[in-house]
Amino acid sequence: MELLYALTLGVLTGCGIYLLLRARTFSVILGLTLLSHAVNLYLFASGRLATSAPAIVGLADHSADPLPQALVLTAIVIGFAMTAFVVVLALKAAVELRNDHVDGENPDEDRP
Repeated sequence: MELLYALTLGVLTGCGIYLLLRARTFSVILGLTLLSHAVNLYLFASGRLATSAPAIVGLADHSADPLPQALVLTAIVIGFAMTAFVVVLALKAAVELRNDHVDGENPDEDRP
């Protein structure tokens, strides 16, 4: 199970970095989203997940650590807000610049 979890983290991180290095705005947004999901999974795994252990202390002898769960929940909310803001910003830039390149210049056009 740990191997599958590590491979998932590696694939999410690798795909996120690859998409961040692209020249298109929406690829960068998708890369940031994948990286945030990878960080959320990493934070969640750092809490030493326990099978069938309640998150509420006192109900059982063994309980799960609620701090990583709270951190991941907060990160999901902040990540959603950041993604929504960046999508609106990218749409505004695409409408005004008539392309969606990160630097605002289209390398396919001939330069005078």
